[in-house]
Amino acid sequence: MSVFRLTAGRLRFVCGVLALGLLAGSSLVRAADRFPFDQTLMLDVKPMPPVKRVPILTVTQDGEATIGLWCKTVRARAELTDGAMRIEPGPLPDDLPQYMVDGQCTDERMKADVETLAALAEVTGWRRQGGAIVLTGATPLKFRPSSN
Repeated sequence: MSVFRLTAGRLRFVCGVLALGLLAGSSLVRAADRFPFDQTLMLDVKPMPPVKRVPILTVTQDGEATIGLWCKTVRARAELTDGAMRIEPGPLPDDLPQYMVDGQCTDERMKADVETLAALAEVTGWRRQGGAIVLTGATPLKFRPSSN
């Protein structure tokens, strides 16, 4: 009888440990599926020489967003629900950045600002792809968390 109790006790213990592991694992999966709020996300593209700047996106949990484009920076509003996402960017400023380096705002970069902002305005969703965040829409945009 005592061997049966000991075996049953071990079985309950093992089942309990497995259940806790499954719960912890599912919460880790859910955490991994969350949007990376308050992190700087860098567009996964090659920089346009001579400046190494690439577009970045930062979204706070309350939906405020900052979009650093190839040349200029824009404020935006982002709405996220599960895998859906909508970005409403503010207008592209007329003024050039106050602190610029030579070559930062070439005609090519200014055109890329307009195109990137238009692509962000057409975003309809997001998903994780490995360590990256892919914004889906008419033009998919892949962002990677900044290592800084």
